[in-house]
Amino acid sequence: MNKATAKLLIERYFRQLTEGCGNGNCTNRFCASCCDFQPLDNNSAAAKALELFKNNAKLCPHPSKKDSDISNPDSSADEKMSDMDVCSPKEDFSDVHHLTENNVSMILSFCEDEGDYSALIRVIGRVFSNSEALMKSFRKDESNVTNDRDSLKTTDVDKHEKQSDQPSETMGASSAAALPDECKGTLHSCEITVDVDAVRRVYDRLTTIDQVQSALVNALVYLTPNVELDLDYLDVYETNPDYLNIFIIVMENNNLHSPEYLEVALPQFCKVMSKLPVTALARLSKHWSTYDVPHIRRMMETFQQIITFTVVSNEYDAENLVNDDETVVAATQCLKVVFYASILGGDVDVEHNEEDVEEDEDDSDELTLHELLGEDRLYKKGPLIDPLEKELGVRPLDCIQPVIPFEDFVNESLNDVVEMDKDFTFFKVNAETKFSFQSCPFILSVITKSQGLYYDNRIRMYSERRLTALYSMVQGHQPNPYLKLKVRRDHIIDDALVRLEMISMENPSDLKKQLFVEFEGEQGVDEGGVSKEFFQLVLEEIFNLDIGMFTYDNITKLFWFNSSSLETEAQYTLIGIVLGLAIYNNCILDVHFPMVVYRKLMGKKGTYLDLSDSHPVLYQSLKGLLEYTGNVEEDMMLTFQISHTDLFGNPVLYDLKEKADQIPVTKENRQEFVDLYAEYILNKSVERQFRAFKKGFLMVTNESPLKYLFRPEEVELLICGSRKLDFEALEKATEYDGGYSKDSPIIKYFWEIIHSFGEEQKRLFLQFTTGTDRAPVGGLGKLKMIITKNGTDTDRLPTSHTCFNALLLPEYNSKEKLKERLLKAITYAKGFGML
Repeated sequence: MNKATAKLLIERYFRQLTEGCGNGNCTNRFCASCCDFQPLDNNSAAAKALELFKNNAKLCPHPSKKDSDISNPDSSADEKMSDMDVCSPKEDFSDVHHLTENNVSMILSFCEDEGDYSALIRVIGRVFSNSEALMKSFRKDESNVTNDRDSLKTTDVDKHEKQSDQPSETMGASSAAALPDECKGTLHSCEITVDVDAVRRVYDRLTTIDQVQSALVNALVYLTPNVELDLDYLDVYETNPDYLNIFIIVMENNNLHSPEYLEVALPQFCKVMSKLPVTALARLSKHWSTYDVPHIRRMMETFQQIITFTVVSNEYDAENLVNDDETVVAATQCLKVVFYASILGGDVDVEHNEEDVEEDEDDSDELTLHELLGEDRLYKKGPLIDPLEKELGVRPLDCIQPVIPFEDFVNESLNDVVEMDKDFTFFKVNAETKFSFQSCPFILSVITKSQGLYYDNRIRMYSERRLTALYSMVQGHQPNPYLKLKVRRDHIIDDALVRLEMISMENPSDLKKQLFVEFEGEQGVDEGGVSKEFFQLVLEEIFNLDIGMFTYDNITKLFWFNSSSLETEAQYTLIGIVLGLAIYNNCILDVHFPMVVYRKLMGKKGTYLDLSDSHPVLYQSLKGLLEYTGNVEEDMMLTFQISHTDLFGNPVLYDLKEKADQIPVTKENRQEFVDLYAEYILNKSVERQFRAFKKGFLMVTNESPLKYLFRPEEVELLICGSRKLDFEALEKATEYDGGYSKDSPIIKYFWEIIHSFGEEQKRLFLQFTTGTDRAPVGGLGKLKMIITKNGTDTDRLPTSHTCFNALLLPEYNSKEKLKERLLKAITYAKGFGML
């Protein structure tokens, strides 16, 4: 604070102690107008004024000159001249070079008294358009926080007192030094020097004044080009980390989403913010993670609004890509900072990570064929890691519960205009020069991301086809461009297991080829339908409880790995390969795993919370143990030795710790008992089975961006489809053949009957027609169902080709007969019907 401003404030405290504020109902005990105030002589008042200045004590609203003259008719000419010097309507406060809550309050009071806000507008415009001034504004002084609050224990505090009774900048405050090493990469470790609460209170007062709002908009327009130059050429953040204060202060403006900001000011600001170094963005994300939900949501909605506003205000096509729109790209990168703040501010588990399955690494110095063909960038190995994610040391996968739901970060308007074929090219090949929205997957819907995954899978298939052709030309062998499986229906598991096991050992890259299945002794070309039938038959066989590979929970209707299974690891590897192939070949499977399976596939271990859907009865028991208020040791009589039943129903004892049977479970160690119990059930007891299962899954997906783009719940959607069924959308998307059309009477009856079904009957119909009771990614509108005429009126039941999502429907002579025949067909069909 400069000397002139300090002098002005001390003089105001002096006049407050000697003359008062003119308010007969004043409750400020440091004001002469307060009824409880003890009068002071000038010397005592001067000393007290200096003390109040040091403690940032409350200042009453400044009295107008007229009021001052009335209350002090005998004041001297010198005093009046001094008062004129300070409070003249022509005062422009040119000596205010940065803002504090106190000096804003003082200037605002002066303007209110004069009925003219021009002085405030000039100060706001000058400070908010200057990066150095804004950076130094609203500093907090931690050493005076306690003293300030303790010195102002008054009752009946008015609104102005609440706004002023906060610490602000002290004399001689200087910029913070560079970030210490211990601050880097740790949550909440780097202190921000902005008094955010004071900034919010100031904004609350300023944003109600229209003229000031315009000044803030104009100032931001002038500020951003200078900040951009500082970041581009001066590396200003590295020399002064307090430069981040500018972005914190600006983002506290509640009106950033208003139209006057959306046109110019906010787009420019987003562009500048996106140029901050990763360390600064990480620090900003950590700081914002400490905010309450409404403030994080406000910032999220601000960036979402500028993206939506820009997208709907422009037209994009294959030539004019949204990827080239600087405003949308910059706002998306800013939204990423809020996205990680939402993760950090929620429940996070950065531990409990699965060990990576070992893969054979090719350390050869020889060039691969991909490299010779110039395709190595498309198939670069190694996990994709976001720089901000790496700096923060947290992944979306580590998030148990974010502050803002993940779904709220998806921008539907943007998803409608993204050209995923172009975006995929930028993501895989031109990442250094072109922005890809797949680098910010949180903003994309599952449908859009699945399109990106589809392109990745198809390009890999075509590449393997090319490589096979080249190898066959060199070696003189018959080309085999597809992954061909020839199986017998009655030995489908054995045949598939032998063939896939041979492929995985001899040439695992063949698993990346397009799948073609042939059933021995049957004619037919696999256009997707035969492969789908193959998957269905394999799953029906492998999840058969008589085999004993999985256990089934009648309550949750979910499968879990059988820890006592006698099957070989190869069987589990097969089911992992099948899941991977289903994703790779864009096929929905009728599998029912708890979410913890997908979390484990993505790299997280199962924990106590995961038991809620995989083992709900056990979860409730352990939850009851944790919440029990009585004597745990005497009432429960538990030890760290647990028991469960094996494949044959025999009890099996397991020690969670050494000498477990001698360690009682007490109130003090019950959390450890619960954690170890969950660790055993979800991880250790099925380690052999799950490791083989994951190995098979990764054989197909290890080079895929699956892990980078999708969260566990989205992977489940890719494999199993959605449980949300919209039959209105299915009706619109359905095609007709054999003489039927949407206007045929039997078809109208059919849809009336379907829409009248209950939820369970609708699922049975879907299971009967498609082989699964779930919708594909994107909903039933993405399902291409065909209803074909299968003769005239008859007593035969409707049939289906589940491989082609085709329903063969006879033309029954009445609606009642149609309903009766259809219900019988879907109720008594098991699995899927075939002709």
